[in-house]
Amino acid sequence: MLIEGKWTADWHPVQATDEKGGFVRQTSSFRHWVTPDGAPGITGEGGFIAEPGRYHLYVALICPWASRTLIARKLKGLEPVISVSVVEPWLLDEGWHFGDYPGADRDTLNKAEWLHQLYTRADPRFTGRATVPVLWDKQTHTIVNNESADIVRMLNSGFGSLANNAVDLYPAHLRDEIDQLNAEIYPNLNNGVYRAGFATTQVSYEEAVNDVFSQLDKLENHLVQRTFLCGTQLTEADIRLFVTLVRFDTAYHGLFKCNLRKLTEYPHLDRYLREMLAVPGIRETVNIDHIKQGYYSIKALNPNGIVPQGPDLRAYGL
Repeated sequence: MLIEGKWTADWHPVQATDEKGGFVRQTSSFRHWVTPDGAPGITGEGGFIAEPGRYHLYVALICPWASRTLIARKLKGLEPVISVSVVEPWLLDEGWHFGDYPGADRDTLNKAEWLHQLYTRADPRFTGRATVPVLWDKQTHTIVNNESADIVRMLNSGFGSLANNAVDLYPAHLRDEIDQLNAEIYPNLNNGVYRAGFATTQVSYEEAVNDVFSQLDKLENHLVQRTFLCGTQLTEADIRLFVTLVRFDTAYHGLFKCNLRKLTEYPHLDRYLREMLAVPGIRETVNIDHIKQGYYSIKALNPNGIVPQGPDLRAYGL
């Protein structure tokens, strides 16, 4: 991680632990918002006005949080407005690296070799972990925001007429339901799989796994007569759930020891995953090779770096 702008230690998945030895995720550091008129958002400073070609998104295709933003960019028609760079899939000693692995990019914008160099460019004394996604402002040469939940919402409403506003991922009449779903799914499932995978004690692992499968069971029942989580309309809640589900059997079931059941054993969640993959643009954001290469490069969980051949995802078209 970076301490006072200097890289000081090899990358490690466990950012912090609680009193039970459970995984604790780092809080995002940059929380400014792009808005149609440049006014301040709900956090951070103002001045980040929506303009075509001004902003750039740095992502990892392995990362579910970064994939949220790629999906929102696709669905909102913002590909011509916001450019993208993809890091290589492996989690190396200095974190995320730019390079020539298939599906990855060199950083032609800032000429960085490592993602952490962008953090110190934005703040020369930055202390913390260099995470994806990063929304970068080409005009002021700084990070606007590195919190995926914020970025998804600003892609939905912060770009005004530059976006496809026929698509609304956070409609007013569904906001209470979306917020309630997010509040349950994030700790129990989205972050629950990480709590299980990176637990350092048996008790914290078992608590996390129970949360994961209790949530999956609840979602299976919830989706019995629904196409999407809120009915017939796809919302940000679906994006947030999808990015975890599409990685579940590939990474979380085996590597993260979330192995009570596979996703394919849940008929309604299995159908839901297929429905999401059929939404135009979403399948293009999924790269199973990057997901496998990335997760199985985590030395703390897979010291020999062996990447499994399975699972067979041809039924999903992946």
